[in-house]
Amino acid sequence: MKQILTRLVENETLSREETRQIMLDITQEKYTDVQITAFLTSLLMRGIQVNELLGLRDGLKESGKTLDFSDFNTIDIVGTGGDNKNTFNISTCSGFVVAAAGYPVAKHGNYASTSTSGASNVLEALGVRFTDNENQLRRNLATCGFTYLHAPLFAQGMKFVAPVRKAMQIPTCFNLLGPLVNPSNPKNQLLGVATLNQMRLYSTVNQQLDINYGIVNSMDGYDEISLTGTFKIKTPGMEQIFTPKDLGLPVIRPEEIYGGESVEEARDIFVSILKNESNESRKTVVLVNAAFAIKVMEPDLEMGDCLARAREALESGKAYQTLLRYIEQNS
Repeated sequence: MKQILTRLVENETLSREETRQIMLDITQEKYTDVQITAFLTSLLMRGIQVNELLGLRDGLKESGKTLDFSDFNTIDIVGTGGDNKNTFNISTCSGFVVAAAGYPVAKHGNYASTSTSGASNVLEALGVRFTDNENQLRRNLATCGFTYLHAPLFAQGMKFVAPVRKAMQIPTCFNLLGPLVNPSNPKNQLLGVATLNQMRLYSTVNQQLDINYGIVNSMDGYDEISLTGTFKIKTPGMEQIFTPKDLGLPVIRPEEIYGGESVEEARDIFVSILKNESNESRKTVVLVNAAFAIKVMEPDLEMGDCLARAREALESGKAYQTLLRYIEQNS
C-alpha cells in the first residue's frame, strides 16, 4: 500500500488490474483502516479515473455473488446518491411504474447513506424481506416484472470498507460503485448523477461495459430528473439539455419533492404516489423519470409517447398492483 499511496500522491494513475487487486486485498483484510482511508482520500482529492473505477468494480463483483437474468431484458433505475437533497424515493417509485408499463426492472439498491430513506429502507418498511435466492428473484421478474437486489447480500466486499466510509462522513469512490455492481448485470440502465463530471465518467465506463444507458443530471445538483430546473440526459445516441417546458411539464419547487423526516413518512409518500393519490409534483417527477427509462428501452419512441406509457401505467392502477403483488411475494 505504501507504493500505491506514493504513486497516487505523485498523481499517477493506477491500472484496472491494479485497482481490481487492491479491492480483492481489501476483502482479504490485508490493509488497515488507516491505509484504506488514505487510499480513498487520495483518489477523492485527485479524482478517480475510468480504469481505476472499473478495476474496483471488477474486484467487488469478483468477491461477491452474481445472478443470471440474461433471458430477461432488464433495466436498472438508480442514482449515485450523495446529492444531499433528501428527495423521496424517486428511482424506486419509477421502477414500479416502468415494470407496470411492461419493461422488466432489476433494481439494485441499499439503505440510505445521505438521505432519510433509501430503496431498502422504504421496501423494508412495506414488509419486504430481502433475499439472494435466485429462484425467488426470477419469480418476481416473471410475475411482477420487478425484482429488488439488496446490495449487502451481493456486493459482500462493501462490508470491509463500511467502517471507513462511515468514519469519513463524505462521499468516496464507493458511492460511484453502487450503480456499477448490480449482480444481475442488466443490459440497460437509467442512471442519475449529481454532477456533469460524473456524467462524463459513467458515460465512458458504460461504453466499456457495453451497457445500453441513459444518464441524467439535474443541473441544480439532483441525481435524478427533479424538474426543479434545467436537466441533461446522455445516451449512446443522444446528448441533450431539457427544460421542463420542453416536455410540457411544470417547474417544481424543491420542497414539493422533499422525502420527509422519517422512513415511515417516506413510505407513506411512496405508496401515495403509486396509488395515484399524491400531489401532482411528486407524481410528475416519477412519470418523467419513468418515461426516460422507457426511452432507454425504446430509443425510437418519442418522449411524448414514453410519458404516455408511464402515465397509463400509473393512473390505471397497474403500478400499485405491481407493488402489492411484489410485497405479497416477498413478505
